[in-house]
Amino acid sequence: MNSMKIPRRSFLKSTIIASVATLTLPEIALASIPSMKQKKTLLKNNAVILFQGDSITDAGRSKTEGKPNHAGALGSGYAFLASANLMGSYPEKSLKIYNRGISGNKVYQLADRWERDTIEIQPDVLSILIGVNDFWHMMNGTYKGTLETYRNDYRNLLSLTKAKLPNVQLIIGEPFALKGTSVKPDWFPLFHDYRAVAREIANEFNATFIPYQQIFDKALELAPVSYWAPDGVHPSIAGAQLMAGSVLQVFRK
Repeated sequence: MNSMKIPRRSFLKSTIIASVATLTLPEIALASIPSMKQKKTLLKNNAVILFQGDSITDAGRSKTEGKPNHAGALGSGYAFLASANLMGSYPEKSLKIYNRGISGNKVYQLADRWERDTIEIQPDVLSILIGVNDFWHMMNGTYKGTLETYRNDYRNLLSLTKAKLPNVQLIIGEPFALKGTSVKPDWFPLFHDYRAVAREIANEFNATFIPYQQIFDKALELAPVSYWAPDGVHPSIAGAQLMAGSVLQVFRK
């Protein structure tokens, strides 16, 4: 029986391709960011996880159901998908997961409801995605906040949070915008400064940072904006799954 020898270069190339094929898009996107050394969040037994933010997090959730792990209360977006995956993957951990995102919120509006919607829940892990409205509403003239307003409001909110919940693990999501039906070219480059502030705040408070903009930018190499987030801000089902997959990458057992 004759054996067929595979050239070393071809073998290595095939091995690399096979390895990459087993990675999820969030893993590939994170690996493609050379400077990205992502802090991991410990997933403890009986952990209480809270998702906070604006409409991207809200995703049509029920506001009348306050129990954890309730499908309607988790909405239909990335928070629901991430929760389903966490609960399905770690049933032994008895996780309790909440969503308290509210459509249209800016940072100061989070602060107005923070005691009720965050502190009283006593989360072990707090995931926050906020900032696109702080920019968007400034651009359309319905809000007078500035970049410094965003920075100061965010810093004050997290200072309060750490004072009242000193052991909470923070996850900061990067605000993102893709050129879609609502996101116009005049958003840039100023919007990038808001992204930079979110990263700055994450570093300041030792939070895990999820670079959603870079993850979506990587995804655009595979499919257009209309596939991931048609208006450039609110994710489609595919975009929500992309975000949920990114959330799952930040946890460690």
